[in-house]
Amino acid sequence: MTKKILVIDDSASVRQQVGLALAPIGFEVVEAVDGVDGLKHIECDAQLSMVLCDVNMPRMNGLEMLEKLRDSGVRPGLPVLMLTTESQPALLKRAQAAGAKGWIVKPFKANILVATVQKLTA
Repeated sequence: MTKKILVIDDSASVRQQVGLALAPIGFEVVEAVDGVDGLKHIECDAQLSMVLCDVNMPRMNGLEMLEKLRDSGVRPGLPVLMLTTESQPALLKRAQAAGAKGWIVKPFKANILVATVQKLTA
């Protein structure tokens, strides 16, 4: 069965880059434009294997989305990997406290992203 990955990022080019990295190895990529959109996808799609999420987005940022997801109790085992330009230790700690399984700084190397996604969805 194909594993479905939700990519939440306000940048269409980043969503496309992630799709180009993951589709050739058999992942189905679903896209969301911000945290509000991402939460809707997570709540409505029980087939998601993992979420890749940016931090800085309009309406609801990735950390707020992650905290709302944790507090809601919806899909508690769903792995979330932060994919962001941010590298501040305080933001990383906040993400870890909210349940993020990892943190990759953009621009990302496709091979590292692929290896991390494969590990978290195994």
